[in-house]
Amino acid sequence: MKTLMKTEGRHISNQITEGVIWKQLLFFFFPILFGTFFQQLYNTTDAVIVGKFVGKEALAAVGGPAATLINLLIGFFTGLSSGATVIIAQYYGAKKEEDVKKTVHTAVALSIAGGAVIMVLGMLFSSAALRAMNTPEEILAPSVVYMRVYFLGVIPSLIYNMGSGILRAVGDSRRPLYFLILSCFANIILDVLFVTVLQMGVVGVAVATALSQVVSAMMVLVTLLRTEDSYRLSVREIRFAPVLLHNIVRIGLPAGIQSTMYSVSNLIIQSSINAFGTDTIAAWTAYGKVDGIFWMIMGAYGVSITTFAGQNFGAGKYDRIRKSVRICMGMAAFTSVLLSVIVLAGGRVFFGLFTDDPSVISIGLGMMWVISPSYITYICIEILGGTTRGCGDAVPPMLMTCVGICVLRVIWNLAVVPLRPEVSTVAFSYPLTWSVTSLFFIVYYRKGGWLKRCRGIGQNAI
Repeated sequence: MKTLMKTEGRHISNQITEGVIWKQLLFFFFPILFGTFFQQLYNTTDAVIVGKFVGKEALAAVGGPAATLINLLIGFFTGLSSGATVIIAQYYGAKKEEDVKKTVHTAVALSIAGGAVIMVLGMLFSSAALRAMNTPEEILAPSVVYMRVYFLGVIPSLIYNMGSGILRAVGDSRRPLYFLILSCFANIILDVLFVTVLQMGVVGVAVATALSQVVSAMMVLVTLLRTEDSYRLSVREIRFAPVLLHNIVRIGLPAGIQSTMYSVSNLIIQSSINAFGTDTIAAWTAYGKVDGIFWMIMGAYGVSITTFAGQNFGAGKYDRIRKSVRICMGMAAFTSVLLSVIVLAGGRVFFGLFTDDPSVISIGLGMMWVISPSYITYICIEILGGTTRGCGDAVPPMLMTCVGICVLRVIWNLAVVPLRPEVSTVAFSYPLTWSVTSLFFIVYYRKGGWLKRCRGIGQNAI
């Protein structure tokens, strides 16, 4: 058994750098996709149960402003931790086992320290931040409670995310899927117990989420502690290695800033949505869960191409990186068109899962018809951005995303929405900014000389 565990990651790694590209992308993609599906199910379960058994105010409290603020803090750390995934993938592809080991321990130390900081910030500033977003009074109190309980369990959540990133970096996308499935079922069972049986309402949803995050963190830690490969974790060796921490931050900080800018722009959008009342907030929350189908698939493509590019970059196989981009773009384009059709065709059915309120459903369908047809305009941001980050080029993608999506979205909502204060005007900021930013990425990928610069940096760092 130990021999099998030791060689499992290497076998997948060799296939990433040597196997048939489209097969290996799919081999890596589907476990990530299913994992993201269960992550979405994990989050959607909360919304479905509180929406059906507690009411639309609880639905808005769990999935509205509170979720946006949580995503801001968690998203920053997730972006920061992506630097560890890239560095580990490059070292693993280059077969530098000692560097893999040191980076793993630095990454876990970062997740513990980062989780402690986020927990304190979340507990202290939840109420003030929700008030600053013009959160309606009827959902303010339950939103504050939900956030504070959620942040009590944030350290296990970050440990799981970091540990899963480590496993994916070495080519193992299956075990993070298994862990997430088990955690998801734990969350569903606890949601039903706390909300429908014990009648704990929003508090029950938050407690269920926190406990299920502990389950997922324990499983990923046991895996890292027991493996015989170079990414094995030893509790006594969990500490920061300054040089490796610098490399992680060099790549991860731009991604963290980018995620934060996304969240800030979404905060402004959420504030605009809040001004339309509780029905609109509930509709936006429900549409966000339906829209999550698209995001989970595009995210799976992004993680796949980032890891694929990182390992091939470490192995010095640069032509293989460009070939993988063309193949992955074709897959993403086909998927995005198919998803637009499915989401639009099943819109009323999807919204019916969350609420029976006709006003909420009507508002949600209006949002859907503005945003969902334009899914294909987003794919270049995910695929080309993931590729360049996987090779260590993190700052330009961050700048292009911040300007093209975040800044433009903020300008649109502050300058244009007041001139035409309708939900459709707010929603149009998504296809507009996706299209502009995709053009930035296409030009940069073809003309920016990013791979040549990365090769020069990589010779010194890897």
